[in-house]
Amino acid sequence: MIELEDVRAAALRLAPRLRPTPFLHSRVLSELTGAHVMVKFENHQFTASFKERGALNKLLTLDADQRARGVSAMSAGNHAQGVAYHARQLGIPATIVMPAATPSVKVEHTKAHGATVILAGETLAEANAEAERVTRERSLTFIHPFDDPEVMAGQGTVALEMLDVCPDLEVIVCPIGGGGLISGVATAAKGVRPGIEVVGVQAACYPSMLCELRGEPLQGEGNTIAEGIAVKFPGKLTSEVVRARVDAVLLVEEPQLEEAVALYLFVEKTVAEGAGAAALAALLARPTRFKNRKVGLILSGGNIDPRLLAQVITRQLIRDGRIVTLRLTLGDRPGGLARVTGVLRDLGANIMEIQHHRTLLALPAKEASIEISFEARDREHGQSVVDALRAAGFTPVVV
Repeated sequence: MIELEDVRAAALRLAPRLRPTPFLHSRVLSELTGAHVMVKFENHQFTASFKERGALNKLLTLDADQRARGVSAMSAGNHAQGVAYHARQLGIPATIVMPAATPSVKVEHTKAHGATVILAGETLAEANAEAERVTRERSLTFIHPFDDPEVMAGQGTVALEMLDVCPDLEVIVCPIGGGGLISGVATAAKGVRPGIEVVGVQAACYPSMLCELRGEPLQGEGNTIAEGIAVKFPGKLTSEVVRARVDAVLLVEEPQLEEAVALYLFVEKTVAEGAGAAALAALLARPTRFKNRKVGLILSGGNIDPRLLAQVITRQLIRDGRIVTLRLTLGDRPGGLARVTGVLRDLGANIMEIQHHRTLLALPAKEASIEISFEARDREHGQSVVDALRAAGFTPVVV
């Protein structure tokens, strides 16, 4: 079990090399949820993730011989970059093992920070086995992404900074993958302010820590945009800290994670990865649980693939009724399509795409089918377009 003194010692080590990240009140998120919401922007770290804290703290505790031999790590993302970046700053050779299917942008970023990258295995487990082999053969020091006391203590400095800014904070909401972040956060927060509530958040399809706490078979399978917390096996050390010091673990579904990523972009004008938005997703899913309380959300990272971010934004605009797709049939006569587009023009709807089908066998020979997507100002505006098309004699179906 790490203690508050371990986190404070980590804070002293990190202070010359890591500046505190912003911890700011969000007026709009507070209005949306009914809580007094403050956001800890860990996406402002150089590598855009809290993982730098634990990696750097571990590196700073190595002796001269360990530094000379070098370090190793296994990661497909943020931990790899955190280790690589700070190892280079300290002049420590770093070898990072990544699964073979790791997106090339993450591989290149890790290499750019000066690490030697080894691509091995189709899964994290296979990559981890290779990392263990390399570590033994080269006598390296392995830096675990979460199940390590120095890593946990380094991550806990997030909570010290939050309570420095807001000493009367009532709740901290924190994402959980392997448990390194929340272990450090809970240790620091409870040490400084014993009455504070610490709430963890997991993606519903990877509830491994919650299963561990309940003594149930571990679960973790499926696709999630919260890759950073898609962990099948929580840490042994972290599980004990979470069991002792975390008050609750909540699960969030994919639409809630997508909404949170989009809200951070639309409201705070900041980029959050899926895991980084998990705390906000929990607040949006259960606003009554946090209503009228001072809540600190940890935005743990902002490394999201641009294509995925674009897809999340589009899907949220559809949920908000700002992008609408309609399917309707019309007589296959000149001017039919013009009548439809004329309705949209008159109501100020911006057409994005039209698919006009005249040869579908499912339709009578004298009918055509169109699928039309348009941008609306809001849900009410989109509904007014649908109503106008019905008034014009069409039978639009929202798809």
